[in-house]
Amino acid sequence: MKNRQQDHVVTFILAETNNVRNNFRRILLRIMITFIFFFCLLYVLYSLICLNPSFKSTHRPLNTFIRFNQQNQSNTIQKNPNIKPPEKTQLHHIVFGIGSSRATWKYRKEYVKVWWNPNKMRGFVWLDKPIMSKNQSNMSSTSNYANVISTTSSLPQIMISSDTSRFKYTNKKGNRSGIRISRILSETIRTDSKNVRWFVMGDDDTFFVPENLVRVLRKYDHNQFYYIGSVSETHWQNHEFSYNMAYGGGGFAISYPLAKAIEKIQDKCIQRYPYLYGSDDRMEACMAELGVPLTKEVGFHQFDLYGNVMGLLSAHPVAPLISLHHLDKIQPIFPNVSRVKALKRLNKPINLDAAGLMQQSICYDGPRKWTISVSWGYSVQINRGILPAREIEKPITTFNDWYETGDENSFTFNTRPYHGNGCKRPFFYLLSDAYTTNHTTTSVYTYDGAPGRRCKWHTADPSRIRHVEVYKKPDPNLWDKSPRRNCCRILPTSKNDTLLVDVGECRDGETI
Repeated sequence: MKNRQQDHVVTFILAETNNVRNNFRRILLRIMITFIFFFCLLYVLYSLICLNPSFKSTHRPLNTFIRFNQQNQSNTIQKNPNIKPPEKTQLHHIVFGIGSSRATWKYRKEYVKVWWNPNKMRGFVWLDKPIMSKNQSNMSSTSNYANVISTTSSLPQIMISSDTSRFKYTNKKGNRSGIRISRILSETIRTDSKNVRWFVMGDDDTFFVPENLVRVLRKYDHNQFYYIGSVSETHWQNHEFSYNMAYGGGGFAISYPLAKAIEKIQDKCIQRYPYLYGSDDRMEACMAELGVPLTKEVGFHQFDLYGNVMGLLSAHPVAPLISLHHLDKIQPIFPNVSRVKALKRLNKPINLDAAGLMQQSICYDGPRKWTISVSWGYSVQINRGILPAREIEKPITTFNDWYETGDENSFTFNTRPYHGNGCKRPFFYLLSDAYTTNHTTTSVYTYDGAPGRRCKWHTADPSRIRHVEVYKKPDPNLWDKSPRRNCCRILPTSKNDTLLVDVGECRDGETI
């Protein structure tokens, strides 16, 4: 009996022990499951916060995110030293298409020689007919893309435009050559499109400043659709054609992908507009069909003007000078020399500081009560009296509009009159020389020789000044900054017939 009781006790103890063990295991299992769940939750949160870039960019401070990206880029470059940043647009990325004809090329090629650099530039001159010579007498005038051997290596390669007789032309005032010239874009693409970012169109009487053209095009993404140029200076020209059209003579630039898009549709597009006048309005019509607007750059100059453009060039807009057109219509930009020699003179300051060419600076000679305007590399004006800068910014009307109306309201910009009053008429000094010394340019301007002007104002007489010397340090990064005129300062001198001027970036707190 006693042994049975002992057995029951042992059995009971063993059962309780097993229950305790089972309970312990269940508790341990729950703890492990809870731990695993907590660990998984932490991992999910870590993934969201630390590994998700969009979460980081939204919730982390901006400077921390930028610093993180910069570190990543730096590490990538260190790990891959062969990776180079994309090359900036250079001259060799641009292909020029120059519209010409056999009749005009004979003498206008001299304009192109002044600015063309065969070692750095790519492009073609497109003629209507071959220039015949003894070695070319058997050449067909209708052959497509037939090369004509140029008489000099200092010019672009000459090409012959394809036949356009299949296109209808109904404009009674124009010339059907507008169809041929408008197709220069497509024919140039088919001739040379390797490693091209921009196609630039112009005429044989267009003078380009290539360095400034590159500066302007670098602002834009050549992988996007861009149609860049400017309008006419005469209001009624824009009214008759379009304020949304880049005038072809002033030149315009078309990005590579846009040029390819135009090339695909151009012939069909041309057929829809037989009534249009010229080549540039046909180009604008096709751009409109693609929905691409004109991006205006005021440094392209159509020069739908007559006479002396000195007043306009002496008050150039705050923008790089890119082109000058209608060289046969306007007077030579420097007097008493041929048009070609005048352009060659302009090459001196271009070679020294193309970015600063014709940029206007305004300052005052307080003791003599003069207002000085410097158009660097071109001209200097001395005006009697202290005139506000907003007046000096306006070009003087030394020129006439395209229709020769003599109406100051016919221009697309504000002007001020070329006074008959001798006191109000400025004294002009035009570039005679330019050179560099110790990283500083010296440009010399000589009185233009206009006869003396009678004036009863009680101010110093500028006619005693025969020369102006302007000192300026080149600033190749001028157009990488926000647009602003340089400042100028009058320097002391013992020469009674010379005015010395320093031109440079405005100092802190300095105003005109």
